[in-house]
Amino acid sequence: MDLDLLRTLVIGNATRIVLCSLDGLGGLPRPGTAKSELATARIPNLHALAARSACGLIRHVGPGITPGSGPGHLGLFGYDPLRYVVGRGVLEALGIDFDLRPGDVAARGNFCSVDGDGLITDRRAGRIQTELCNRLVERLRQIRLKGVEVLVEPVREHRFVLVLRGAGLSGRVSETDPQALGVPPLAALALVPEAETTAAFVNRFVEAARPLLKDAAPANMLLLRGFDRQPDLPRLPEVFGLKAAAIAAYPMYRGLARLVGMEVLKTGSTFADEVTTLREHWSAYDFFFLHYKDTDKAGEDGDFDGKVAALERFDAHLPDILALRPDVLVVSGDHATPSVLKGHGWQPVPALIWSAYCGADPVRHFTERACAAGTLGLLAAQDLMPLVMANALRLTKFGA
Repeated sequence: MDLDLLRTLVIGNATRIVLCSLDGLGGLPRPGTAKSELATARIPNLHALAARSACGLIRHVGPGITPGSGPGHLGLFGYDPLRYVVGRGVLEALGIDFDLRPGDVAARGNFCSVDGDGLITDRRAGRIQTELCNRLVERLRQIRLKGVEVLVEPVREHRFVLVLRGAGLSGRVSETDPQALGVPPLAALALVPEAETTAAFVNRFVEAARPLLKDAAPANMLLLRGFDRQPDLPRLPEVFGLKAAAIAAYPMYRGLARLVGMEVLKTGSTFADEVTTLREHWSAYDFFFLHYKDTDKAGEDGDFDGKVAALERFDAHLPDILALRPDVLVVSGDHATPSVLKGHGWQPVPALIWSAYCGADPVRHFTERACAAGTLGLLAAQDLMPLVMANALRLTKFGA
């Protein structure tokens, strides 16, 4: 859907919209069963809501293409992720309120574990505590590179942000994270000729970090990915005529929301805190992006039962969201994270839209298999927001 066209169709209304993104929502059956995490979980509130909603499946990029969290959420917000590309490093930096300046190149960092041969044994260093991350970042701040300013900031758990500041930098640099175990970190490569200098700076930074982290097991090495400079995206409040707020405990998702022009609300570290924040600010905004991380975290750890429990925890909070009486409520996710894959998957993700105008739907359960029979069909992620706006009575007709 063309954003310029949508802008011409937007009309004002007093309706309120809540978009709940369950990170890594979709899954696959556990070996030996016919049930995914959603099909296994006891989620009576989600099932009841699906029975009153229009349901379907969302594809975020294309058939067989596994989306990252950035493009996955951009699609949910109405942006074509193939047209509007944003590196993970920019999102992490904005998520911690870092003063990212024009020309800065940002990367998302993971502290990781390597063995005596330098082979990766854990890409997330056992999800170390944030306090340890803070101490290790202090070590990395000792690094000085001639010709560029090096800025390192902690994020949360094993995550940090690396920012290079200087003239002539390029974000077109390959990742050092092979996203596999039993192999060494990769060298950063220039993806275009003008990125040669930047790639060299990155490799010098990694080599300088190696002795600083050598004795810090399990976080005795680092991985870098998502290099980019901050892009200029259309602003969601201007495109859709919405006063939009984001409620997310994890920094990266706050950064993504800030990038598209949402106001990021201060909240706590749990989803219960997020729901409380939603309630406290209910009258001040007409669009809320509410992010739930636990489903993705368990999926990436390969913890099927943990993901089932995470789904059940979300389900327990759903009545509190419904009690606010949103005019439109959307539940979906930014990508699948099947526990059997221990990572993101390419599978479409269930989605539901509830409103007074969503129409009849044969779906009675919020599962991958059930939602495949819904009236939304197989939907491109960027086509979700126009449907949400229509259900909120915020789009006029096209043509005479």
